[in-house]
Amino acid sequence: MQYFELRCTAYLKNDIPFKESFETLSKYISYSMALDRELKATHESKGFKHYCFGGLFPIEKEKVYKKGSNYTFTIRSLDENLIDALSNELRKNINNPNLLIVETHKKIVKQFFVSELYSATPVIVTVENGFHWTMEKDGDIMKLQKQLHDNLEKKYQDFYGEPIKAEQNFIQLLEIKNRVPQTIQIAKNDKKIRFFGNKFRIVPNEDEVSQKLVFLALGCGLGEKSSFGGGFLLGKGLG
Repeated sequence: MQYFELRCTAYLKNDIPFKESFETLSKYISYSMALDRELKATHESKGFKHYCFGGLFPIEKEKVYKKGSNYTFTIRSLDENLIDALSNELRKNINNPNLLIVETHKKIVKQFFVSELYSATPVIVTVENGFHWTMEKDGDIMKLQKQLHDNLEKKYQDFYGEPIKAEQNFIQLLEIKNRVPQTIQIAKNDKKIRFFGNKFRIVPNEDEVSQKLVFLALGCGLGEKSSFGGGFLLGKGLG
């Protein structure tokens, strides 16, 4: 297994508040995908997109990314063709009012043993009645772990075209790092929508299937709404 990473350098044309940054990046990526016929079909299709992205870096103390400055962000995918096409199209999107991609750098990451996971962006999980899982609204950790696991099995089967069945949940230990739910905000049809999620530290199990699933999560995101910035992970382990 392997995933592909695109490190992007963005020049900001305007100040971007932190709470608007995920929507800004998501729209930039979506518009860039629309410039390529195959990427447009992927973007418009229903189901898993098999890519994820992290936020702008470095994070400003004032929670506002500054006009005239350069920041980096990372896009990951299981699909090398998607990353290669995006590398070209991102730099063609020159008329965006908020930012301009001035450089991209591709990296191939081969599967490694993952000892810990940290969520860099909120991990979003939808439960009954369309609500998002939070400790306050739900609090059932076992349900949360099951949904995270089942979602990864479905992503694996969708991308690789073969089922994967674990004998146990891939999570050995899950620690919630936030005191209050974390949000990703977007606008749709002139209405503001907030996805509620959580920041986790996860110790995965060591068996083969668990390690495949956790590596998959690094490559395409954990949980839902990865195309809006949800579930972008950092991994610690042995290469």
